[in-house]
Amino acid sequence: MSESADNKLVLLSGWGCDARLWQALDGHWPNGLTITTPDWPGYGERDALDDPASLDALAETMANELPSDAVWVGWSLGGLLAGALLDHLPAPRALVLLGMGERFPHPEGVSRAALAQFRKAFRRDPTGTHAHFLRWQLGGEPSPRAAHRRLRALLGDDASADTATLATGLAQLAELDNAERLASPPCLVHRLAGEADPLLAPAERQRADLRLPEAGHCPLISQPARLARALAAIAEAPGRTTLSEARAEAPLEPTP
Repeated sequence: MSESADNKLVLLSGWGCDARLWQALDGHWPNGLTITTPDWPGYGERDALDDPASLDALAETMANELPSDAVWVGWSLGGLLAGALLDHLPAPRALVLLGMGERFPHPEGVSRAALAQFRKAFRRDPTGTHAHFLRWQLGGEPSPRAAHRRLRALLGDDASADTATLATGLAQLAELDNAERLASPPCLVHRLAGEADPLLAPAERQRADLRLPEAGHCPLISQPARLARALAAIAEAPGRTTLSEARAEAPLEPTP
């Protein structure tokens, strides 16, 4: 992969998955991009924060890995956290929310009651609940079993974060709300979603700038080539007001 001083993408993983997940896109990137995949604190081999819930501490730890001359791509919880960090770090060239809206709970998606039950189950059995989530989030993929095998090949069977970090992540999914900061964002914000994402409410999928066909919550696994082309198009011209060029290059399902 050749590097560019301008076309930088920072790829940020979601709950329960470390940065190895992004290896699913290897071999699908066009030339001319600089790709980085930093782990969040507490994931992979990275030390957890003393206070995993502190956004100030998170911003300080991630500052060097979230430069302002890059496009930040946050998948799932990664998108929620990246949006929250807009209040703490210089704004990027653009922010891409992949499989995430301004907030996570939604009456027609994952309700607050369902998320509360999931958090209760996690407190009782962190390992089993994490494994259940990895399968659950793949429910919208064309072949969930094949997607699960691919995910396990990338991440293995063990949770890639410590229990305290995972518990904090569930709390952030329940509590973080970026609606106010994204109403007048300091950078352009693009929303991408799988057209069959079971974790997003139908209204959230409909308002996405790009909907990836034949994909659910994990287009990284089910549609890596299409996703890589769409992200590359954003990196090459993040200031565009529409993503018509990206739709043409992917090709993707256009939003009416």
